[in-house]
Amino acid sequence: MTSQPASQPASQGTTPKFALLIVFLTVFIDLLGFGIVLPVMPRQAEPYLSALNVSEVAAGGIIGVLFSVFSLMQFIFSPIWGRLSDRYGRKPLLILSLLGSVVFYALYGYAVSLPFEQSQLALSLMLLSRVGAGIAGASVGTAAAVIADCTTPERRARGMALIGIAFGAGFTLGPLIAFFGLTLFNERPWGVGAIASLLSLVALLLAVFAFRETRVPGRNAAKEFFSISRTLSVLRMPAVGGLILIYFLAIFSFANFEATLARFTRAAFGMNDDDNFLVFAAIGALLLVAGGLYRPLAKRFSEVSLMAAGLIQMILGLGGLAIVSWVLFQSQYSAGVAFDGLDDGIKGDGIKFAFYIASAFAVWGFAFVNPSVSALVSRSAGSSEQGEVLGVNQSFASLGRILGPLVGSLLFAVHPSHALPFVAAVLTLFFVSAILRNIARAIRNPVVE
Repeated sequence: MTSQPASQPASQGTTPKFALLIVFLTVFIDLLGFGIVLPVMPRQAEPYLSALNVSEVAAGGIIGVLFSVFSLMQFIFSPIWGRLSDRYGRKPLLILSLLGSVVFYALYGYAVSLPFEQSQLALSLMLLSRVGAGIAGASVGTAAAVIADCTTPERRARGMALIGIAFGAGFTLGPLIAFFGLTLFNERPWGVGAIASLLSLVALLLAVFAFRETRVPGRNAAKEFFSISRTLSVLRMPAVGGLILIYFLAIFSFANFEATLARFTRAAFGMNDDDNFLVFAAIGALLLVAGGLYRPLAKRFSEVSLMAAGLIQMILGLGGLAIVSWVLFQSQYSAGVAFDGLDDGIKGDGIKFAFYIASAFAVWGFAFVNPSVSALVSRSAGSSEQGEVLGVNQSFASLGRILGPLVGSLLFAVHPSHALPFVAAVLTLFFVSAILRNIARAIRNPVVE
């Protein structure tokens, strides 16, 4: 796969900064919808599963499918969205994806409002809505391509940080909106889908009326929209394959933490659902703050340096969580008795403080790795391939979000210390550090646009 000459963006009067602002708002609002549905979906599926007399194991598997199918669709469709946006432009694909979010979040709201006598239909429609929302949400790579269209290679990292900030803001406010928004709808279950659909509609209107095209559709774009061979060609590009592997493994490691966090806080600290809403909102806030700090740092330090710093912070944070978990549960599992909650007092406060600090390091580090990889992948690709290459990058990120929760959830139950998900994440990140050292030379010699 060879680099092609850059096309001039068809901005039609839109300044790059304004285009970046619109993309930030559309990604942010779209992520709000995701963050609103995610925390309450298991609780809304459980009554239907109970009505069908499904076993506890099978119910857990079905809920797991409802979670993972979203990322599976993103894994499949992210490269397709990217190739389509290279060929037909960014705006039509953003509009199409946001329209899908409006429709499928509304479908989710309808599904969870069905009576328990129609449990099979309700669960089928919930699954369909998750499939559709995942396909629609596969356009994050296209949003990254808009940023690549509007920024020079030297400023690419600062631009990519906007997506990280939008993710952080969406995950911060999404659970909080779900928490308070349900009150507005008198706790009616369809309220979650309605809020997510309405917010996606706002993002759709912004894309239709405020966003101007940033890329001239060109002949150099890929003609094959579903092509394993072209995906393999992207992975064989100098430095790109190694960077995508780093991205996949970093997200896999972080997903081990995300997927087990709610279970860990309940087992260790007795936190209920409302407490976990606030914990996840705090994580989103940290991602938001770290993304804001990353932008000025990107002026002074290279992406490789910032990525290395992020990996170190992730290793320290996830390693710290493994130690906290081991110390917290070690007396119970060594004595062969069940853990009945953290005692109050100085020791208990110290363990909680260590947990929060370690979590902050892990989240802060990931906020540095994320935009660094995306910026370096973009700089290593030609201008005519941005949508495709960044789509493949997001595809493997989705694969990490599929496998990470699966492995983390299994490891969480393997040992009574609950430390194995964090240990596995740290070992994976040591391997990532070795990969980064090996490809650093190729990263410093990107394709000249």
